Amino acid sequence: MKNVRIRHRDTGLLLADGPLGWGITPFEGNFYIAKKYLKTNRLRANFLPGLCIYKFLYVWMDLHLDQDRRIRNLAWMYWLPNPLLPFIWFRTAVPRVHPEIEVEEY
Repeated sequence: MKNVRIRHRDTGLLLADGPLGWGITPFEGNFYIAKKYLKTNRLRANFLPGLCIYKFLYVWMDLHLDQDRRIRNLAWMYWLPNPLLPFIWFRTAVPRVHPEIEVEEY
């Protein structure tokens, strides 16, 4: 079984760590992270809404770092998800490829 570890590149802050599959689901170049495998409470909704035609409504999330620094729109969460896609329901999602994120598969 493969695991994945997701960190903020500059600070080394661990964002998520867990098994690929139902725990951390790769889909369309993104990772959808179950709450159990999210390792930080620094990702907070900024209430900027978004719409995906087939995954429905989501809200963007910012990563809050020390000294009032934050990375805007680093993650998102579907708060009104498509019922046919249970692996995205109320999970924090981050892009696999982003300049602020480092992904390690082990």
